[in-house]
Amino acid sequence: MLLYWNKYAQRLGEKGFKIMESLLLINDPKLDGTAITIELPNEGSKLDFEKEIHGLLGHLKGHLHNHDITIEVMVNESVENKRSFNDQDRYNRFLEINPNIELLRSTFGLDLDV
Repeated sequence: MLLYWNKYAQRLGEKGFKIMESLLLINDPKLDGTAITIELPNEGSKLDFEKEIHGLLGHLKGHLHNHDITIEVMVNESVENKRSFNDQDRYNRFLEINPNIELLRSTFGLDLDV
């Protein structure tokens, strides 16, 4: 189930539906029999997700050959941001992604105000 869930999310991302892709990949859904439960961080995310739920259900039902599948959306607003980013943290993260950022910083004499 998770394989087809992720493939559907990837396909949406390729078509430009980045918000829906990120909602599908925000965390792994839980499967209990034919009931799939996904936890989202707020009501707005839930509304966006529910607008597109029929396409996802059709995709899963067709590929898994099971027409009893249901999806339940749970909202968990108590999910806290696991990490607080300051300027130095962001810079370090960008530096991991692209080491040329250091070249850019040194070439133009940029400093971080931390």
